[in-house]
Amino acid sequence: MAVRLRLRRIGKKKMPMYQIVAADSRAARNGKFLEVIGRYEPRQDPMIITTNEPRVLHWLKNGALPTDTVRSLFQRNGLWVKWTLTRQGADEAKIASEVEKFQMAQAEKRRHDEERRARRHAARKKVKKTEGEGTAAAAPPAAAPAPAPAPSGDAPAQA
Repeated sequence: MAVRLRLRRIGKKKMPMYQIVAADSRAARNGKFLEVIGRYEPRQDPMIITTNEPRVLHWLKNGALPTDTVRSLFQRNGLWVKWTLTRQGADEAKIASEVEKFQMAQAEKRRHDEERRARRHAARKKVKKTEGEGTAAAAPPAAAPAPAPAPSGDAPAQA
């Protein structure tokens, strides 16, 4: 039996959430599975990835293959770094230091993304503000209709 670590869709319509499960590769996407080892919520900001780390490593050690999507989730979580170093035979101290370095890099990346998002938001706000002022200045103010010109002495007055 070939075991895959893959996503199982749960949640409501248009509001997906996924369980990361160990399942037989022949089973349907939402079909029978062996064990739930994590959860992925993409609609949250920032997205939430939780895993049962000892069970994930257990399944990986026993030959379970993650799908591409699950592998990328593990990479975002730092679990793939830990698995790679474990597979290479690194000692616990080296694994801990590498995982800590990875976590620091991820925190820096998150901070940078937040700053970038804030700058974009401020720029968008500034553009909207200038557009609002520009349209008000370009359009002539709504004025009362101009009075009709006074009749000149040449034309006879109509009664």
